[in-house]
Amino acid sequence: MGEYDASARFVMEATVEPEHIARARAHALELGASPVSAPIGAQIAVLAAAANALNIVEIGTGAGVSGLWLLHGAPRAVLTTIDSEPEHLAAARQAFAQARVPAARTRFITGRAATVLPRMNEASYDVVLIDADPEGVIDYVEHGLRLVRPGGLVLVPRVTRGGAVADPVRRDAVTTAYRTLIHETQSSPAVIAAISTSGEGLLQLTTVAEPQ
Repeated sequence: MGEYDASARFVMEATVEPEHIARARAHALELGASPVSAPIGAQIAVLAAAANALNIVEIGTGAGVSGLWLLHGAPRAVLTTIDSEPEHLAAARQAFAQARVPAARTRFITGRAATVLPRMNEASYDVVLIDADPEGVIDYVEHGLRLVRPGGLVLVPRVTRGGAVADPVRRDAVTTAYRTLIHETQSSPAVIAAISTSGEGLLQLTTVAEPQ
């Protein structure tokens, strides 16, 4: 095992997941909803806390794991979560209820993100998490950057695509889209971008405030 693999394994084993999120993870795996890993969950919780987030949008509900991590970091936030799968939304509702998240702090939208996002108010959210329809990731990031307030965060888990983006032989449409997203955001003067390789990877973007 290489040094990187050993470090990744250590971080995975060392990350403590709250019991209510662990329960939601078990349900997600039963549904085949593919939740974010615990290290990525912990990172998005820290970022939501650091942003003092009060309004969060999640594109891709799954069974509620990432949403619970976001609310773990931002306990006063209202989470708007979007998914096209009613079964996933139902599982998330159950997970939030079991975690005793007040109903007023969650808003569930059933529908395709490509249809829902254009109708949402710009510069109104502190954090946007994008974890759905990898084929549409570039469009979703563009919407996310429109929706967040100045200095807000757009977070994209699974950005390394299991190592595929680092493999120059991989040229399928999804891998190419993620590779393009990374290169374009790294060179864009409109955002500050960072990539975490912990877990399945996390692209972190924050908009650059206009100079006074």
